Amino acid sequence: MHFRASLFLFLIASTPCFAADSFDMVIYGGTSGGVTAAIQAQKMGKSAVLIEPTQFLGGLTTGGLGATDIGNKRAIGGLSRDFYRRVFLHYADSANWKHQTKEQYFANKRAHGGKADEGTMWTFEPHVASKIMNEMIAESGAVVVFGQRLDLKSGVIKNSTQITKIRMESGREFTGKMFIDATYEGDLMAKAGVSYHVGREANSVYAEKLNGVQVAHTIHHQFTKNVDPYITPGKPESGLLPGIEKEPGNEFSGDAKVQAYNFRMCTTDVPENRRDWEKPANYDERWFELALRNVEAGDDRISWAPSGMPNRKTDTNNNFAISTDFIGQNWEYPDADYETRAKIWKAHEDWQKGLMWTYAHHPRVPEKIRLAFQKLGLAKDEFLDTDNWPRQLYVREARRMISDYVMTERNCKRTEVVDDSVGMGAYNMDSHNIQRFVTREGFIRNEGDVQVGSRPYPVSYRSIRPKADQCVNLLVPVCLSASHIAYGSIRMEPVFMVLGQSAATAAVHAIDQDTGVQSIDLAKLKERLLADSQVLDFESPPERPKVTLNLQSLGGIVVDDEQASRIGFESVGSTTSPFFLTGYRHDGDEAKGEQSVRFQPTLPKAGTYRVSIAYTAFANRATNVPVLIHHADGQTRVIVNQKLKPNIDGVLHPLGTYRFESGKTSYVEISNKETDGHVIIDAVQWLSSEAKP
Repeated sequence: MHFRASLFLFLIASTPCFAADSFDMVIYGGTSGGVTAAIQAQKMGKSAVLIEPTQFLGGLTTGGLGATDIGNKRAIGGLSRDFYRRVFLHYADSANWKHQTKEQYFANKRAHGGKADEGTMWTFEPHVASKIMNEMIAESGAVVVFGQRLDLKSGVIKNSTQITKIRMESGREFTGKMFIDATYEGDLMAKAGVSYHVGREANSVYAEKLNGVQVAHTIHHQFTKNVDPYITPGKPESGLLPGIEKEPGNEFSGDAKVQAYNFRMCTTDVPENRRDWEKPANYDERWFELALRNVEAGDDRISWAPSGMPNRKTDTNNNFAISTDFIGQNWEYPDADYETRAKIWKAHEDWQKGLMWTYAHHPRVPEKIRLAFQKLGLAKDEFLDTDNWPRQLYVREARRMISDYVMTERNCKRTEVVDDSVGMGAYNMDSHNIQRFVTREGFIRNEGDVQVGSRPYPVSYRSIRPKADQCVNLLVPVCLSASHIAYGSIRMEPVFMVLGQSAATAAVHAIDQDTGVQSIDLAKLKERLLADSQVLDFESPPERPKVTLNLQSLGGIVVDDEQASRIGFESVGSTTSPFFLTGYRHDGDEAKGEQSVRFQPTLPKAGTYRVSIAYTAFANRATNVPVLIHHADGQTRVIVNQKLKPNIDGVLHPLGTYRFESGKTSYVEISNKETDGHVIIDAVQWLSSEAKP
């Protein structure tokens, strides 16, 4: 007894003892959603602590994902939009451009179909995102605690359905009235006893079509060549190469598998700032044999997707059959302990570094591919604390809460629209590949990649709070309640920021109303969210069947946009019809005064002609499009309101009748100088006054 008592006293003395830190709101997870939650809590007069297991804030937003995925940016408001406004202000300063000028960057972006948004910027370098996130949290006054991980064994202490405190591995404890789990993994949610799901649900669970195993649907990022899967080619008895499954499972059935993870690398082609790809010390060629066989079979596609960021850098993502996604090697990650997750994380890093070296330097790789991968390398001035490697693994999905309302593909398609919105999703339903398997013919196929369009849609408040009988003072804005395929649309960083802010707003209301998060006044929540410039819903234009016309149907002499002489007007559209041939062009509502187009006909004879332009009308069009008609008697300038539907058969807008000489002596020129919306160009018609109406 005496020995046991002494041992007990020794253990107490050896264990760190902390007085619990007390706050109104305890936020676990310094992702972008966690940051906005902490800022909003402080903004509403509550004390907040933001606990981050690593040494940096922002998650993927600061960890390499600089090419923001969102779709319709109109869906993003509040603190989330403020972040992108601050990015814009940073790059508006010419002093922040080192390896290229601002003008060069945006000219290159326009040349590749990109566009700018007035007052916001959605592409950025990782260190810039970190700087802005740190500034925003510092301005808020929220307390930030780094390097503290939740104790996965006994880290959540509850009194019935209410969390009273959480405990870190170090022994440090935090008490609060409200808790928010803003992690990518959902550890706090899971340890609080909240229901969740990992993997894909069968289509039958939520009456969906895009969930579950999707062998037939997987056509993107797919093999285009037949590649042997066996260690010894042609000999199944030798076993499969690493990372390949024997079969995918039944079509549309559910499983516990999650879409692939990777790192979003920040690379550059600036020689003095570029690191060459290095062969990892633990390089194991068996893992890259499949990639080598694939290129030897003739797949010469460049298997990555570098998106241009400022200062000649990239956000580099997965692309094609074998790329940065480490397919099938993350299934254990969501429910794993920290040690197992660390091993999975390291395996992903080893894979991606090894693949980069393989494509850049392996002698079995064709020269075309090697040169493409040698052109870019890790940027030396990014991620200085992690040897230039991204510090955040792209955990595309892990646990997903199951609450009273589960977001599904019906929400993404707007066939079901909720009335308790706390933000909007706007991206495609996007799942990366989940597994790699052997077909009946004995070749390799990827499975799980689904990319289907969504319309901007509201996200339900019920999907970010648990069921009342499980926990009444917890909100979950990242691992929210959604099916696998709906989560593939929601899981975008701007949306996490929106939902983080909304979660904190709801938590403050629950404190002030002295009630659980399930019972707050939703009308008051909506009022406050709107006051904070959150976007809760807007009706996107209904999808219409596209109507294409041929030039002969117009009569007269017609010059299409593809035949015109253009400066700018590189963006191609086909959303709004009718239009001629394959589509129309527009100015992207940017670079005003820098874009113009000249339509020049070859007229068979002199005479008077009615001149008309073709365009598609819509609400975002310019009301003051300047059109210059050069004719035999000089020039005439006409202003066109492209919000209004053309009045000749809904296709043509007449500009007047003028006298013209024969041949190529005349033209119509359209510019975007000082215009107040999108300028559309499609076709111009010259109709002789002698022609029958």
